Amino acid sequence: MTAKELRKKYLEFFEKKGHAIIPSASLIPEHDPTVLFTTAGMHPLVPHLLGEPHPAGRRLANVQKSMRTDDIDDVGDPWHNTFFEMLGNWSLGDYWKKEAIEWSFEFLTQELKLDPKRIYVTVFGSDPEIPGVGEDEETIQIWKDLGIAENRIFRLGKKDNWWGPVGQAGPCGPDTEMFYDTGRVEHGEKCHPGETCGKYAEIWNDVFMEFNKTADGTYVPLKQKNVDTGMGIERTTAVLQGKDNVYDTELFQEAMKRIKNKATEEFNLKDARIIADHLRAATFLIADGVEPISANDRGSVLVRLITRSITSARKIGIEGSFASWITDSYINFYKDEYPELLKKKDLINNKISQEEKKYLSRVHSPVTKKLEQEEISKAQADPRGTIESKASNVSGSPVRWEDLKQQHEITMSSPTPSAAIGTVSADLKFTRGIPQEETFGTADAILKGDFNKEEAEATFNAMTALHRQASKQKEEKRFAGGLADHTEVTIRGHTATHLLHQALRDELGNQVYQTGSNITPERIRFDFSYGEKLTKEQIKRVEEVVNQKTKEDLPVKKEIMSVEEGKKAGAIGLFEEKYGERVSVYSIDNYSKEFCGGPHVEHTAQVGKFKIIKEEALGAGQRRIRATLNN
Repeated sequence: MTAKELRKKYLEFFEKKGHAIIPSASLIPEHDPTVLFTTAGMHPLVPHLLGEPHPAGRRLANVQKSMRTDDIDDVGDPWHNTFFEMLGNWSLGDYWKKEAIEWSFEFLTQELKLDPKRIYVTVFGSDPEIPGVGEDEETIQIWKDLGIAENRIFRLGKKDNWWGPVGQAGPCGPDTEMFYDTGRVEHGEKCHPGETCGKYAEIWNDVFMEFNKTADGTYVPLKQKNVDTGMGIERTTAVLQGKDNVYDTELFQEAMKRIKNKATEEFNLKDARIIADHLRAATFLIADGVEPISANDRGSVLVRLITRSITSARKIGIEGSFASWITDSYINFYKDEYPELLKKKDLINNKISQEEKKYLSRVHSPVTKKLEQEEISKAQADPRGTIESKASNVSGSPVRWEDLKQQHEITMSSPTPSAAIGTVSADLKFTRGIPQEETFGTADAILKGDFNKEEAEATFNAMTALHRQASKQKEEKRFAGGLADHTEVTIRGHTATHLLHQALRDELGNQVYQTGSNITPERIRFDFSYGEKLTKEQIKRVEEVVNQKTKEDLPVKKEIMSVEEGKKAGAIGLFEEKYGERVSVYSIDNYSKEFCGGPHVEHTAQVGKFKIIKEEALGAGQRRIRATLNN
């Protein structure tokens, strides 16, 4: 079965079960500062999972473009991807565990014709970290009633079978995962579902949001219990085709073929997979409006994907510009499902080619070589000082050599020049994108044969682990608000962007359209189409209009209608987005009318005082405004 056939079967199946089919949202979350990217189908539905009615009803299904970077270092193995498509169906306070599990089993065994005797499941089996919540007996009994034998049901803990909350508090609950026995035995007969042994392929996950974790760590039953399911197209397609990896499916076939044809050195499968994965992700990110800008959170991820694909290409002998030849294969393959890729073909290829040229000129420039040599010389002169200084900078607190050695099981007794160069190499990789092998090669030349690669790799790996830990802590701190940020101040910010959007159109003309926004409790960031820098007078007038409309205390009204009805009524929005048949339209009296998922205040006086902090260029024909709100 092809991926195209899988998509079609899935949507038709759930449409027959009373689900409304909704379109994929952008990879850039709308009004949600809790995530950099849309990581699953549930993210665009956050307001509705929290109780706000969805225009399409309480049963929904779709194919959602998704992006995750937490496993980026695992890309290159048979199964991990950064960009992927997720098939999902949801119950917003409607059906519960029995229907969700039975339909999952029915689709797998009757629609996809998978052998029910080769389906294994994992369920939540209690965990001391989830006090007051025991084994999910209800789910276990449903699986038994469906014929899943006891020896194919595995009870696992929080790590494997508990979803959420995203932050310190919020909706969460147990899940049940479905695995298919591929028949392969890569790491012994004793492995079981949930372990990365290659024998069991995960194909579906049903999440049951039935609890709310409070700030004091108590788990309270939710009034609205939701079902959120997910099935990855890439992995399921591979299982259905009897493949032992996602890269042998038609989803990557043409790209992998082109990479192999370009390679002149010994072909390395892991590097080829990294190239194929990262350039596919970059294609979709650019199409959804992400710019390759290192100073921007989303942009820095895009830059990393492109540069990592280039360094992997160099390892297998691909020289010069090549990336757009690979992205072309994805644009052609996905053009029917995502026509925006074909429409933005030139933009995608130009952005990737520009970044390719910038990276190559930066890595191989005399300035970079000089910096690299200076850093290596310092490491040679003061190994301990270099290691402790670099490690401390990454972790944000003092790190001593003895602690680093013990924590990361480094066997050498004292820091050596080669070990110090390992920390330098990791630092240059993460701050400037210089590949490890480039720095190691320079070090070998400088140390004239005394360079010990094994010692360097030990501290390189330790520094890499510190980088991951620091990055994770930063994300947890940033996204500590829960499932999504729907605090009072961000809701006020949502309404402020509507006032700002209309004020800009009043001042600059109706050619102005919002191209993106990001709202946190600290600030509003609003992106819009316009080709010139705003004057101080224009910025002042826009700010004054927004504040005047808040003083007028205009009513904010929500209506459910079709897209065509909304357009006829004068509603504006991101018209390149795909909307469902029924949408939410928010009107601010007779002043503003936009397609939007919400939430919003009821009267504009609740917005508070609006202040523009900065107006700047974002790219060709794109501007950005940063603003704040005060009570």
